[in-house]
Amino acid sequence: MRPLTRAEVRAIDERAIREYGLPGIVLMENAGRGAAAILHHLAGGPRRVVVACGGGNNGGDGFVIARHLEALGHDVRLLLAVDPDRFRGDAGLNHEIASRAGIPMVALGGASAAEWEQALVGAEWIVDALLGTGSEGPPRGPIATAIGAIVATRAAGGAAGVLAVDLPSGLDCDTGVPPGDCVRSDATATFVARKAGFDAPGAAAFTGQVHVVGIGVPRRLLRELAGARPGEGGVAERA
Repeated sequence: MRPLTRAEVRAIDERAIREYGLPGIVLMENAGRGAAAILHHLAGGPRRVVVACGGGNNGGDGFVIARHLEALGHDVRLLLAVDPDRFRGDAGLNHEIASRAGIPMVALGGASAAEWEQALVGAEWIVDALLGTGSEGPPRGPIATAIGAIVATRAAGGAAGVLAVDLPSGLDCDTGVPPGDCVRSDATATFVARKAGFDAPGAAAFTGQVHVVGIGVPRRLLRELAGARPGEGGVAERA
């Protein structure tokens, strides 16, 4: 499949749910499980992992990732860049599941950059689940603080690796140009297909190695929305 734009990603999600009856919670579960499997492989086994979650569906993916990593033996901690009451819908449900599962969780919505950096100390891997493909413009507020802390931690030699969820937070999905601070990841677990901006000059410095994760969207829908030709190979699934 060719890379997808922000609008195409949104259309695939909406039509998979509305026309094909695929529950959003199933898409989120498949996405998070696939991303967790990639990190487990890259890390070479259980590690100390911090998952930084924003308030949207990207954060919801982060909760699923944390749960599956814990099941695989990783020492996982969740850092929330927004107040827990902000989580709604599928992301809210997965926040509740992670809470009931007893995964350590720290709310850092109003925290300073120094507090974020302190919370990242000791992490061998950081999962960036702060912003998704729908984000436009420079990051603001607590999300910007969290991104800055991840950037500073890596610059100081902390954490062995960073895995971005769908795309590095701060990178524009369509242009591949960060309008402000942007996470520099070692690898990106992106859903359905590569994003249009990944092929822009310089974008690879932020995405690292890109791994495409399928999440169960029918190939028929992908052909209709993404222009895949009948019989053509491709990665089937969501965003």
